Amino acid sequence: MPAVFVHGVPDTAAMWTPLLAELARDDVITLSLPGFGTPVPAGFGATKDEYAEWVAERVAEIDEPVDLVGHDWGSLLTQRVALTRPELLRSFVMSDGAVADNFTWHDLALQWQTPGTGEQIMELMTGDAIVLALRDAGHPDPEGAATAIDDTMKSCTLSLYRSAIDIVGAWVPQGRAARPGLVLWGANDPYGPPAYGERIAEAMGAELVVLDAGHWAPAQRPRETVAALEAFWADIP
Repeated sequence: MPAVFVHGVPDTAAMWTPLLAELARDDVITLSLPGFGTPVPAGFGATKDEYAEWVAERVAEIDEPVDLVGHDWGSLLTQRVALTRPELLRSFVMSDGAVADNFTWHDLALQWQTPGTGEQIMELMTGDAIVLALRDAGHPDPEGAATAIDDTMKSCTLSLYRSAIDIVGAWVPQGRAARPGLVLWGANDPYGPPAYGERIAEAMGAELVVLDAGHWAPAQRPRETVAALEAFWADIP
């Protein structure tokens, strides 16, 4: 029964490296979302629903229930799979990303969702400018993350965010999750307050752990995150 990790935006599977170095289990799979350091399949429109289906299909290919772990957009996709395809999971973990009834998009997301403005922002996301922006946001590896941000990732990011303008109306939970869940959140997340994590944990019947970290809590506090993960997994019947 493997653990499957799903990264967010603007990251690749490399963001899990600090956490995996602390994790005792070795039955781990890291998914690389289409367009994020990987090719985009033919006909793939990079919308929220297509990404959610893509994650569900990759998990289904494993042919046994998994422990699904997501961060940022990977957390939103994990939430969606947990609610729509619970038979694929033994458990789910969401970190610094959730769609509850108190959710609103942060300022950068709103800019990306605006035609013209989003393209202008992406044109400015080059070289040192990306590194400085990621560093200011608290990214644990701004130089490494910046090297992976190419035109394909930028295009997919715009498509993804523009497909999710009304994500609350489309994805807010209508009931508790059918599988055990854990919500991790950075106390100092600049993109969304811990109140988002509190609300989604309550709505889905999940546990909540708030870490002394920013948005990239799993990479900023890998030991604490692993401790929370292992305690959570150990309690699952």
